[in-house]
Amino acid sequence: MVITYHGGDCFKITQGELTLALNPVSKTSADVTLFTTGRNETSEKSGFVVDGPGEYEIKDIFIKGFPDKTFVVTFEGIKICLLSKEPSQNEVEDIDIALVPVESYKTAVALEPSVMIPMGYDKTSLEQFLKEAGETKVEPIDKLVVKKKDLEGKEGEIVVLVDSK
Repeated sequence: MVITYHGGDCFKITQGELTLALNPVSKTSADVTLFTTGRNETSEKSGFVVDGPGEYEIKDIFIKGFPDKTFVVTFEGIKICLLSKEPSQNEVEDIDIALVPVESYKTAVALEPSVMIPMGYDKTSLEQFLKEAGETKVEPIDKLVVKKKDLEGKEGEIVVLVDSK
């Protein structure tokens, strides 16, 4: 699985031939497109569009959406939580990777994910996020390439992805 960050709260997740676009800011090609912050432009290439609560299964991607716009996506055996900016207490558990609004560190920690990836940050807010996490220096990377076995034994590791838009 490859996770890339495209600024704001936009990510692209790919595994083999499958692509999941999270909050794309422009028309994009994907098998599944998920919106947490209101729907932007889509096209026939956006695939199946999810923008509200419910349970969905599309091409081996399982999605559970909550009324607060938090989503849990299970993809290749990895549970990814896309936290909303104002998360409530949901039935979210056993999270492998949390995509976290930079102001929601404490909420993310409560989920006990293996990996946390901050989003929607500038230099100052990212520094504050890392300070809350007790991290002094995390080197940003272009993309996260991960398999389920890579996450075993990790607890709350912070991964900062470079904005690749």
